[in-house]
Amino acid sequence: MNVQSAPRIPFYQETARECALFETAHSTGLPLLLKGPTGCGKTRFVEHMAARLGKSLHTVACHDDLSAADLIGRYLLKGGETVWVDGPLTRAVREGGICYLDEVVEARKDVTVVLHPLTDNRRTLMIDRTGEELAAPRGFMLVASYNPGYQNVLKRLKPSTRQRFLSATFDFPKPDIEIALVAQESGLDPARVKPLVRLAGHIRALSGMDLEEGVSTRLLIYAASLMANEISVDQALEAAIIEPLTDEPEIKQALRDLIATIYG
Repeated sequence: MNVQSAPRIPFYQETARECALFETAHSTGLPLLLKGPTGCGKTRFVEHMAARLGKSLHTVACHDDLSAADLIGRYLLKGGETVWVDGPLTRAVREGGICYLDEVVEARKDVTVVLHPLTDNRRTLMIDRTGEELAAPRGFMLVASYNPGYQNVLKRLKPSTRQRFLSATFDFPKPDIEIALVAQESGLDPARVKPLVRLAGHIRALSGMDLEEGVSTRLLIYAASLMANEISVDQALEAAIIEPLTDEPEIKQALRDLIATIYG
C-alpha cells in the first residue's frame, strides 16, 4: 500500500475519451471500475488523473490476504500505547482523495461488504472498531480495477458489486499510440520502438502458443529502456519479453524465432 501526491502529471495518452469519463465520475461522486489485461495502462491512467485533478491517491494492491481491516484500519501498539491507525480507504475518505483498489477481485470477500455503502447513495464508511460512520466528502472517489482474463469460479466480481460502478474497458494501445508512449517513457527513438511494438502485436495475436497473456506495454517500456541504455536487442528482449512471459523452453524458442523474423 502506498500514498502519493506528486505535482508532476504522469504521461498518459488518451485513446477513447476515458479522461472525460473519469472527470465526470469524480465530479458527480460516482465509483469507476477499470477492466483490462495486465500492463495495459490502468494504473498509469489513475495516477495521471489523480495528478491532473490535484487529488491525493491511495493505491492498494489487492491480494488473497487483504481484509477489510487492512483497508479501514486497526489498533496498533505504539510507544506502549494502543492507538488507532487509519487504513488507506479511511484516509482517502477523510481527505476527500482517491482510493484505487488494483485487482480488486484478489481481495477477500469481506472487502466488498465495506465497499457497498461507499458505492451507492449513502457514500458512507462504517468503522466498527471506533464506532465512527464517515460520510465521504465531495472529491472522494473510489476506483477499482481487475483483469477479466484471470477470472474463474473462485475469483469473480459479483454482479451486485459490478453494478455499483461505472465501468470502462481498457486494452493495449493502437500501434501508433503505443510507439509514442514507449518512446516517451523509455527515451528510445521511435524508429527503434516501431519493431518492438510490431513484435508485441504478433505475440498478442498468437492463439496456438500457451501464454496466459500477451506482452504488456509495461514490458515493452522495460525492453526499450534497456535498449536505450546500450543493452543489445537480443539481451533486452530476452530479459524483458521472453523470460517474463514463460518458463517453458519450447515457448521461449518459439518467441526467439518470432523475434528473428521481426529483427532479422
